[in-house]
Amino acid sequence: MVDRNKRRLDLHLDRWQRLLPGWAGRAVRWLRRPSSRWLRIPIGLLLIVGGLLGFLPVLGFWMLLPGLLLLSLDLPFLRLPMRVVIVRSRTWLRRLGRRHNARGR
Repeated sequence: MVDRNKRRLDLHLDRWQRLLPGWAGRAVRWLRRPSSRWLRIPIGLLLIVGGLLGFLPVLGFWMLLPGLLLLSLDLPFLRLPMRVVIVRSRTWLRRLGRRHNARGR
């Protein structure tokens, strides 16, 4: 049985996947397949390590979120925290957009 956090995380990831350009959306769709687990876990770990080296050029702290998202597909204890991060970041971005629009008027 699929747990509630996995279903909700999948809904958020589906929404993000639709916003990506075609090539990136296809790559994410392939990585989210159950058969891609053998590659998803090492890629997630590499993204996290790259994110921890964010002070170096090219690598950045931005790599932490995609790495954790990939791992949350396979590690149930990460699903709820990642859902919370997604929801809070969407709320934060909406507020930021409203402030930006209010300044432009």
